[in-house]
Amino acid sequence: MKATHQCHAADPFDYAPVDEILERYQGQKGATIPVLQAIQEVYGYLPRQAMEYAAKQLRIPFSRIYGVATFYAQFHLTPRGENIIRVCQGTACHVRGAAKIVDALKEQLGIEVGETTEDLKFTLESVACIGACGLAPVIMINNDTFGRLTPEKIKEILKNY
Repeated sequence: MKATHQCHAADPFDYAPVDEILERYQGQKGATIPVLQAIQEVYGYLPRQAMEYAAKQLRIPFSRIYGVATFYAQFHLTPRGENIIRVCQGTACHVRGAAKIVDALKEQLGIEVGETTEDLKFTLESVACIGACGLAPVIMINNDTFGRLTPEKIKEILKNY
């Protein structure tokens, strides 16, 4: 697929990675999800410009691309932090004080659940279950699991990131 986007001084967005992705999936039916996954892998989220451009190149309505991106939880429409903090909200964690852990994280980071710090260092997410019930309450930061937490431990944990 040849690049057909206009390069404007007012639009500094780099469309080259999107062109490369679209080239890989050229002519494949049902490529919307893999295209969005690849775009998100490159940019860390799904920039609106990339989705609009992909829709145009794939000759499908932007509303279809946007619908897929907003339907699946794996897709993110805003930049995410370098470190993703997932707070378990499963039954064991809930009973053992997950709400206090969330409050401590919100206080330390200055953001709400679902938000990213201004410096793009942390994104705070709530998840249904991490699967470490014996360690409740539990959080994960990227691939690191921290259990048997108290609000007092949060500041020290965050220092390592």
